[in-house]
Amino acid sequence: MGKDDRISRSFANKTWQEIKVKDSWQIFKIMSEFVDGFEKLAKIGPCVSIFGSARTPNDHKYYQLAVDIAALLADRGYGVISGGGPGIMEAANKGAYESGGKSVGLNIDLPFEQFHNKYIDRDKLLEFKYFFVRKVMFMKYSQGYIVMPGGFGTMDEMFEAITLIQTGKIARFPIVLVGSEYWSGLLDWIKNTMLGEKYISEEDLNLYRVVDTAEDAAEHIFRFYDKYLLKPNF
Repeated sequence: MGKDDRISRSFANKTWQEIKVKDSWQIFKIMSEFVDGFEKLAKIGPCVSIFGSARTPNDHKYYQLAVDIAALLADRGYGVISGGGPGIMEAANKGAYESGGKSVGLNIDLPFEQFHNKYIDRDKLLEFKYFFVRKVMFMKYSQGYIVMPGGFGTMDEMFEAITLIQTGKIARFPIVLVGSEYWSGLLDWIKNTMLGEKYISEEDLNLYRVVDTAEDAAEHIFRFYDKYLLKPNF
């Protein structure tokens, strides 16, 4: 179905009964995704989510960096959660899988992409239709967030985590942005414009850490939990 057809259908007249029936069934579909996600992810144990672009080729430096970060996390007992697709998501699952760690994929059903990658544990692959349900799973079952370079989807996931921590809706988990060269423009704008206009507070700049190496990314996660004497339980 083309974009014009989808727009035309959205303006088509529907009876009140048709709207009610469609909305009711949609509620059940949403509920089923929540139930399935909660049941599977609650059994996995402490995990770190790795976000990043689906378009990153496997010979790119950021792909290998994501593999290395995931491997370090897996070696210390953390499961790794990715969006389940190609690019950085594949790299994250690959690093965890090849290190014998738990490799989780939260794949999204899209009309033009994406297919889940081959490095996800078979019992830890979840398929989602709704982006917002998938994001709840990322936020609810992660003890930390590694953010690799990416596009709009990566920004959405990163700012979701920052917002929930800033507003106290979830606990203060570590957020690590990898690649100072990539993130510098955005972070300068946040500091100079958002903070300058007083739309955020000075302490909000401490909600994330910027690093350039796999070791520094993983170590920030480890130090955070060592401080609270918390360890993975598997």
